[in-house]
Amino acid sequence: MTHTTTGSSGGRPMIMGTREVVTSGHYLATQIGMDILARGGNAMDAAAAVGFALTVLKPQQNGIAGEVPMLVYATDQDKVWAVSGHGTAPREATLERFAEYDLDVIPGDGLLPALAPPAPASWIALLERFGTMRLTDVLRPAIDLAETGFPMYDHLHNVITAHAERFADQWPTSAETWLPNGSPPPIGNVFRQKQWAATFRQLINAESHHRNRSDGLRAAHDIFYQGPIARKIVDFCRNTEVLDASGRSHAGLLSMEDLAGFAARFEEPVKTDYRGLTVHKCRSWTQGPVLLQTLNLLEAYDLATMGHNSTDYIHTVVECLKLTFADREFYYGDPAVVDVPLKRLLSKDYADRRRKLLDPTSASMDLRPGDRPPVRAESIVDVNQCFAGTVGNSDGDTTKLEVIDSAGNMVSATPSGGWLMSSPVVPELGFPLGTRGQMFSLVAGHPNCLAPGKRPRTTLTPSLATRDGQPVMVFGSPGGDCQDQWALQFLINVIDFGMSLQQAVEAPTFWSSHAPGSFYPRKAAPGVLHVEARIDAKVRQELAERGHIVLVEGEWSGGNTLAAAIDPDAQVRLAAASPRLEPAYAAGR
Repeated sequence: MTHTTTGSSGGRPMIMGTREVVTSGHYLATQIGMDILARGGNAMDAAAAVGFALTVLKPQQNGIAGEVPMLVYATDQDKVWAVSGHGTAPREATLERFAEYDLDVIPGDGLLPALAPPAPASWIALLERFGTMRLTDVLRPAIDLAETGFPMYDHLHNVITAHAERFADQWPTSAETWLPNGSPPPIGNVFRQKQWAATFRQLINAESHHRNRSDGLRAAHDIFYQGPIARKIVDFCRNTEVLDASGRSHAGLLSMEDLAGFAARFEEPVKTDYRGLTVHKCRSWTQGPVLLQTLNLLEAYDLATMGHNSTDYIHTVVECLKLTFADREFYYGDPAVVDVPLKRLLSKDYADRRRKLLDPTSASMDLRPGDRPPVRAESIVDVNQCFAGTVGNSDGDTTKLEVIDSAGNMVSATPSGGWLMSSPVVPELGFPLGTRGQMFSLVAGHPNCLAPGKRPRTTLTPSLATRDGQPVMVFGSPGGDCQDQWALQFLINVIDFGMSLQQAVEAPTFWSSHAPGSFYPRKAAPGVLHVEARIDAKVRQELAERGHIVLVEGEWSGGNTLAAAIDPDAQVRLAAASPRLEPAYAAGR
């Protein structure tokens, strides 16, 4: 039997007393995941079905050519895995090539920042290694949604409207898709994406020729990355010049070799212990280790005694985040290509040394990476200058999904990229390419420096927690550079302040924009601290007196966190969804 209880603010219900739970960024996608579980699929099957559905339902927040980093707990292996789910730079994407373009920063839109599209390969790899169903079973609900349509809702309508002029004037293929009658689809009208559906019917048709499940999955992978879909992507990318944020027109660099050679990667995650909990994150090709480093710094403080969202508490958390984000800017990169000192950065000794830099009464205005001089940074260029001599802003967001099945399998995934407003739709395919290449540095010697076959350091960062080796919780939030800031606050709310999952996702949040952003044009706002208006006015004033530049934001404008957990005593599943921003949903059975 399913029971629900609301959180402290009367928002969306927390699901509890169930065997299986799904929480995701759209109601229909959540119900698709629950249906897969009801039909006997496991958490990995359900996650793939939800992930594919989200690319249809929320194309302004994720797309099939976008990214999907994942953390997976597999009960049959009693092990946590990371799935890279991230694109790699084309073979022709070299520093020398970009020097010819006379660019300091890779533009955030168009075709030049396009990487090999990772999402299809990632979901297929997840199914092959951990799933039980065929691709047809998990992909057909998304195809049906694309073919038969769904009611246009206000946020998607508003995003299409905001970019309609560009579609009409510059991107005719996008106009064909998003302006079907020459204007944005009215709210409430059924919206269909038939080209998207036809593209993905090719995958299930390829699978249908193979009785063996693994053979069918590989055939579906190959039709996307080596067959006619890949050829259409490459032809359009290389032969179309698009005006981008640089103010100039560029074509993309992807080749057939780039797509044919792409495969999702399974990796060991990184982890740290915090008050009896082991928190797992993807490695330094994401910003995930930031959360782990910050937990190492914070475990020395009695946060509960400080009081939730008190002046001391917010100041301490923010100043710790400034230190770990400084390390992100100076040390993080793709560990498959560069040497990232994660063992040192994640050590408790390192945290002890770094903690001494915190001033309990004054906000820092500098980036202070370990073992390097501090720097005042108002853009990524200021960071790049520290490496000198060693040799349009994307307004997309992200969505999120968490799944736990009755066996205890867990998936935390962060689908993003491939936004409808950042790159034109590929003709006949129905989706745009991703633009995550904008996150690379163009400075030789930087660990996040552009190189062929390399992954840029991404903001996407799922989270998974275990206790004594047993799965406990999956959680995370959309929100670019704020993702781990909000996930951190959620976790502290649960562990240090004893909140329920729903109370924890609804609690007022804050976030810093002190470090350079990961998206074009890579600007920073030293000392700026954003707080939801629900945080006490006296606390806001005291933070300003300590030197923080406090910007008061809307009451419900912070992290859109999702979470799912196992209660080990009652052996039931719980899930919660934030009521902020675009609605998120939690469901159980």
